[in-house]
Amino acid sequence: MFGLDNLPYGVFDDRVGVRYGDQVLDLAAALDEDVFRAPSLNPFLALGRPAWQETRRRIQALLRAGTAHLIPLAEVELRLPFEVADYVDFYCSLEHASNLGRLFRPGEEPLKPNWRHLPVGYHGRAGTVVVSGTPVRRPYGQLGEGRFGPTEKLDIEAELGFVVGVGTAPGEQPGAFEDHVFGVTLVNDWSARDIQSWEYVPLGPFLGKSFATSVSPWVTPLEALEHCRVPGRAQEPEPLGYLKRTADWGLDLRLRVELNGRTVSEPPYRGMYWTPDQMLAHLTVNGATLRTGDLFASGTVSGPEDPGSFIELGRPFLADGDTVTISALTSGGMSLGEVSGTVT
Repeated sequence: MFGLDNLPYGVFDDRVGVRYGDQVLDLAAALDEDVFRAPSLNPFLALGRPAWQETRRRIQALLRAGTAHLIPLAEVELRLPFEVADYVDFYCSLEHASNLGRLFRPGEEPLKPNWRHLPVGYHGRAGTVVVSGTPVRRPYGQLGEGRFGPTEKLDIEAELGFVVGVGTAPGEQPGAFEDHVFGVTLVNDWSARDIQSWEYVPLGPFLGKSFATSVSPWVTPLEALEHCRVPGRAQEPEPLGYLKRTADWGLDLRLRVELNGRTVSEPPYRGMYWTPDQMLAHLTVNGATLRTGDLFASGTVSGPEDPGSFIELGRPFLADGDTVTISALTSGGMSLGEVSGTVT
């Protein structure tokens, strides 16, 4: 699950490492480069795709030959793997968007007219992106007309996040997806449904989302996921030209959502309506820049039978002390690690 074909990157004790089995390879010691003596992946991410590929080959060769720079995973403290520059959350699952449309707007069409024409998204709060294991405090806000207090409807959203390495200048359109996006990480977009439903019309999510977003301590390189690429989902109507880019692929992953150690859902990523490349294209089409450390997420991953949020499952919302863990496996059995958080 964490073999030579995987090698996700993380940060521990103010330096960079990669996971190999139940150990962490200390890249600062093993490769002796300044970019790995850093408290985030950002300096390495900024080097670009040729450097990412060459470093991966060097690490694989080093591990095959044997190295003294492996540390037991249990002995390190994992940190937020990258400094988040900007955070954008999309809404790419047809099933999730339809389910929430029925719940939030009963009696109306589940999907707004724009949904099949563009990847809907909103700008999140980078400063409250936290690493897995960070406690999540129950947020306060307006719960309806004349009501204020702690949320009574705390929920999760199981998502896949994409981490930008190489940025763009203002007005510059990005090149190939793989030249800008380094890899993926698991995301839990914590959501206060009562705050969200009261505030989100007409401008979209705000306090119902901005209190916490948890990410895995591991970023899996795109190069490690080539084995699980699948064709993108059929789209109707045909998207506009800027959304018809060359990287028309999705990923054959299955997420797992656990509540207090029990599996409650296993949503598949491969059925997502909008592709990662279409998210990137829409994010930048107006001239907005990319920056090293940008994070954009897929939105809730939901399948026809396996939703990625509790509100869709029709189960009770989260209580104080509940722990939610989201993990994922590729079709080839490769692990993307996990993201976990406990409500306080």
